[in-house]
Amino acid sequence: MTGASPTQRALRPDEVAYLLRASLGSPVQVRDSGPLDGGGYATVWWALLDDDRRVVLKLAPPTGTPLLRYERGLCAAEARYFHLVAERAPQVPVPEVLHHGTDPAYGEWLVTAMLPGRSLVDLAESGVDDGPARYDLGVALAALHQVTGERFGYDDDRPGGSTWRAAFTAMLDALLADATDWNVRLPVTPARLHALVQRHAAVLDEVHRPALLHFDCWDGNVLAAPDPDGRWRLRGLVDGERFLYGDPLLDLVSPWLFRRVEEEPEHPLLRGYQATAAEPLLLDASARRRLGLYRLHLYLLMTVEMPSRGMTVRTHPGRHTRLAGLLDEEIAALAAN
Repeated sequence: MTGASPTQRALRPDEVAYLLRASLGSPVQVRDSGPLDGGGYATVWWALLDDDRRVVLKLAPPTGTPLLRYERGLCAAEARYFHLVAERAPQVPVPEVLHHGTDPAYGEWLVTAMLPGRSLVDLAESGVDDGPARYDLGVALAALHQVTGERFGYDDDRPGGSTWRAAFTAMLDALLADATDWNVRLPVTPARLHALVQRHAAVLDEVHRPALLHFDCWDGNVLAAPDPDGRWRLRGLVDGERFLYGDPLLDLVSPWLFRRVEEEPEHPLLRGYQATAAEPLLLDASARRRLGLYRLHLYLLMTVEMPSRGMTVRTHPGRHTRLAGLLDEEIAALAAN
């Protein structure tokens, strides 16, 4: 497969088989395999082994590939995340890590068990009722958020801080530096962005505990399958490499991509979260301002990452225009409060 993104690489079935033997032992044989679509960062293949196991191989970008600052070491981060969730929140369905390895020719990769189910993107296109799966996602997020980290932000040597305000500011500063490196034109200047964060710093300081966050819970990363009664329930939460520690509200942005969670108070995800969360989830005035900052961060990230994924204003005009409009909306709302 040759991905459109410069961070992805071409793979052949025999190379997939080689990496799986290196991961799981030389007796392993691959009966069938193929690429998995849906992401623009790593190269991902599924494989059916001769012992009937289905596994997923995720190959990191080649060494030396230009990446955003927070993306450095994501393959190892994903392995850490899945191990952590399995240990601290075992009720959350994440893939079992089977191997995390490196090879001089192929670089870094991860092999996990393949979870059953279809993504919520697929379900939306088929018109089935995905409400129960979204309820389950709320339950899963509430469980994840009970895990507490040692600091706010990303782990390892990526942007973080001793307070949520410091970590969030560092995350934004990293994206602004990436925008400069990649010559990305933004609808907001660094000075304007810093002024907005400073204006709302008090609500960021209300976050005192670094909760474990998935961050990337858009519909493509949520898997569901029918139960015996035919209801579609959560079966997997995948692509955990972008995890960080911070405000649980940050995890309520990606599931409502291009929408606002506070405008859908009866959503199944919120009902599942509220039913099982250790602390009440209040979408009050403070929460709404924080959500505005978090949407600003996400849309900024999605804009800045475009050239690193081989996307330009010319090749993806609709994406760029939509994100610019959303950024303008969030900036205006934050400036008015």
